[in-house]
Parts: sequence; structure tokens; C-alpha cells
Amino acid sequence: MEIGFIGLGQMGSAIAGNLVKAGHDVTVWNRSADKTRPLVEIGARRAETPTGAAAGKVVFTMLANDQAVERVVFGDDGVLASAARPIHVSMSTISVALAERLTEAHAASGGDFISAPVFGRPSFAAAGKLAVVAAGDDKALEVCEPLFAAIGQRTFKVGAAPKNANVIKLCGNFMILAAIESLAEAMTLAAKNGVEKATLLDVLTNTLFGSPIYQTYGDILLHERFEPAGFAAPLGLKDMNLVDSAALSSRVPMPFLGVLRAQLLATIARHGEDIDWSALGKVVTENSGL
Repeated sequence: MEIGFIGLGQMGSAIAGNLVKAGHDVTVWNRSADKTRPLVEIGARRAETPTGAAAGKVVFTMLANDQAVERVVFGDDGVLASAARPIHVSMSTISVALAERLTEAHAASGGDFISAPVFGRPSFAAAGKLAVVAAGDDKALEVCEPLFAAIGQRTFKVGAAPKNANVIKLCGNFMILAAIESLAEAMTLAAKNGVEKATLLDVLTNTLFGSPIYQTYGDILLHERFEPAGFAAPLGLKDMNLVDSAALSSRVPMPFLGVLRAQLLATIARHGEDIDWSALGKVVTENSGL
């Protein structure tokens, strides 16, 4: 299938690479053109503009925030300027409000919009083992099914309204960070009372908490593998702000959200912007005097 891919960070590069390896005709664009080189070397083509990447049947965007998505979609050389009217698949973690705006804009232009954020760190993306959460028109989703199969191990279809997928992604990221915080607190409590963190983690992940989140982040916390960041702390803070916006507009109190945001702010203030969001575990440890 002839597709485009816009946004070649850690996640985007891995996803686009798997689409190329699956035999699709992939055209890529990135604000920093040098990031297109590895993909061109394995068979992709480089577009000069976002519009150029949106000349096929489907165009993916995987970008850092709402502002970046708005620039590549609504700009003079953006996705909506393409005469091809491709299905736009947004894999970015964006606000519910922007998802609604994109849905309306694509419908007005005669195109389709699908929200398809993913769960999984860069290693999962490279291995094609992401979980894809997709929402939008049934016919557009059917077109995209083989593309999702090339990048993930399972696709969850969550309704006709694209924003549904974004709500689920934000809820999921909130719960991931809550799990990291609770695990960091528990491991620190154990350590201060003479119990090895590894012992606690072994017991918990083989009894009550045998899930990928506790296993993956427990190992990261245990070995303090916070750099290089798989998901940088400022991106986590951005996501928690998006959760807050959704909660405010929906009138949903989320008191623990304030704790998580404060911990991320402390993490960034103490350890810089290039550290993984799980490094809030360092803040928990530091605050305990260890």
C-alpha cells in the first residue's frame, strides 16, 4: 500500500521501519531531515513537505504534542493541503479537543480521520509488538488493518468516534505513571526496612502484580535505567496535563493526578529533561533519605 509517515522520533522511526519491512511503499517526512536517512536506506522515500508525504492512501502522524500535529495538518504544506485526501491516522498522544477538531476538519475536506495511539515503549515498537488502540470509520479502519498488523501484536477497535482512542490512551498513561509511583514507593519502603528491592519485586510480580507494566518498570526502577529515556519525563508531564484538561472539561476529580504531576516536575527540576519519566523513582528514593 502507498502510505506516508510523518514524525520520526524513537517510536515513529521504529513503526515506519516495520511498515517498510512489511513491503509497503512508504514516504517519510520529518522536521529534521537527517532522521529520514536510515529509512531511505532500507527503501523508503523522503518527502520535501508534509503534503508530499500525504500523497498515498494513508498517512500516519507520530508527533510529540498538539502543536506539532497542528503544524503538519493545518499548515499551508500540511496534510489537509493534499489533493489525495488520504486516511489520516494519528498515533500521537494528543488532547481530546484536538482529536475532535481533526475529525471535523477531515470530514469537511472529504477525508477520513482515525485516532490510533499505541501502548508500548520503543523496544516494543521495534519488535512490532505494540498494542494499537484505534477508533474511526469502519471502512477506513478496514483499510488500515494490514498496516496495524505490521506494527502491533493486537489492535483494539474502540468505536466510531476517533476521540475514544485518545481518551483511552490518556487514561492508560495516567495509570502507568500511577503504577510507577506506587511501585517506587513500595520498593523504597522495603529497602528502608532491610528488604532487598529485588526480593520485593520478585514476590509482587509473581503473585499480585504479574503484569507487563510492573515487570517492565520494576526492572527499570531496580537497576535505575533512566537514561537514555524510552519516554522522556517532559512528555509524561505533557500527557498528565492533557489528562488534566480532559478531567476539567468532564468535571472528573482526579486528586492523585496532582501528586503525579508534582513528582514529574521534581524529577525534571532535579535531573533534567532527558531522563525517563520512571526516574520519578529517584525522587521517591531521595525524599526518603536513601
